[in-house]
Amino acid sequence: MDYGRPLLADRLAAEYVLGTLRGPARRRFQTLMTAHPALRTAVRSWEARLLPLGVSIPPVEPPQHLWAAIEQRAFPAARPAAAPPRGWRRLGLWQGLSAAGFAAVVWLLLARGPLGPEPPAPLAALPPPPPPRLAEPPAPPPPATPPLLLVLDPQAAPAGRRLPVLRFAAALSADGRALVLRPLSEARLASNRALELWAVPAAGAPRSLGLVSADEGTTVLQALQVEGTSALAISLEPAGGSPTGAPTGPVLAVGALPPR
Repeated sequence: MDYGRPLLADRLAAEYVLGTLRGPARRRFQTLMTAHPALRTAVRSWEARLLPLGVSIPPVEPPQHLWAAIEQRAFPAARPAAAPPRGWRRLGLWQGLSAAGFAAVVWLLLARGPLGPEPPAPLAALPPPPPPRLAEPPAPPPPATPPLLLVLDPQAAPAGRRLPVLRFAAALSADGRALVLRPLSEARLASNRALELWAVPAAGAPRSLGLVSADEGTTVLQALQVEGTSALAISLEPAGGSPTGAPTGPVLAVGALPPR
């Protein structure tokens, strides 16, 4: 799992700071923070974001009869105990109501998203300011998302055999020189198996384009590699690829290329 992804790091940090991440998962997250700066930064950000909420909730004094009603509902069969002093009852109820109010505010915050710019990290965690430098030219805009070219849909497995269900999307780069292949679903393969991509011409034998990943990886091919190809296919092969130069295992996904 890539803990450097901002959305994943932000969600795990929010659960950690709110206390909803418990048990082994919480201990594992504490270990991961020592190795992933992105997780530490996200935790500091959530702590700075939620601290003002905790101190901004005004105290609420409950009615006099509320404490006895809570005890009666929580311990209906127990012998009534002497009520604690009035000051302590107010303190306990105020703490409970404040915690409930705080949890409600935090839930609304998470449901609606950030209300404004993310607050800066604590001053103690900020690095020293960089030395002054000459103005740099503006960075070029990020490359546009490649337009979708085709989707490789999963194929039916032979009777009595269970095979990974895969879907891949292929897109052509803006300059038409590269073909970007990305999995739309994640599948686990045995250690002695691999996925191999094939260019299927209108006539003739399939041609291997190399191995592809079954997880969230991206495969980039030269567009010239698919010239004269009518379809792309992915087969299940031994680790390292087909030993014969032709598909030896079942075909898991196929997609037809549009005419170019």
